[in-house]
Amino acid sequence: MKRIWMGILIAGFAATAGALPPGSMAPEFKGVDSNGVQHSLGEYRGKFVVLEWADRGCPYEKKHYESGNMESLQKQWTSKGVVWLSILSDGPGQQGFVTPAEENDYLKTMKASPTAALLDPKGTIGHLYDARTTPHMFVIDPSGKIVYQGAIDNQPTPDPASLKGADNYLNDALNAAMAGKPVPVAITKPYGCNVHYAN
Repeated sequence: MKRIWMGILIAGFAATAGALPPGSMAPEFKGVDSNGVQHSLGEYRGKFVVLEWADRGCPYEKKHYESGNMESLQKQWTSKGVVWLSILSDGPGQQGFVTPAEENDYLKTMKASPTAALLDPKGTIGHLYDARTTPHMFVIDPSGKIVYQGAIDNQPTPDPASLKGADNYLNDALNAAMAGKPVPVAITKPYGCNVHYAN
């Protein structure tokens, strides 16, 4: 299992940033969350939106969730009016696939607080955004344009100790954009585990 994960991790880190450059309009989508509620990107026009591709079994995701880092970011930004959508695009039978009940149990256990966790088992949203890894982060501004996409920070390792002193690109992007300033680093190479799309 360790060798399989290492192959996945290396492949994920080697992936280049996706095909949606900063400044482009974020593709519209609709998705159903873990509570059966439908969401669309368009309904959040006028607000900043974070998209976070997630897979609770990925060691990189575990670093951010088991340390409380991701939950802290969710609480910090949603309290400021940012919409945070966690997206699970792993297909049935693939690593990372979960049922709505399983996802809700995980969110409760982790004390996570995204605005919603969208289940995307067909990979429709993931393919629209060319989401490569977990995590792969996007920041969308109130006009619907992508202002950041890529890694969550500059520490491509599953070691929780790396969080200390890390440059969090997501924070940098939101702080700048919400202050009306240019995002200092608008695109980076996402790192983590490959998104396991349905065959």
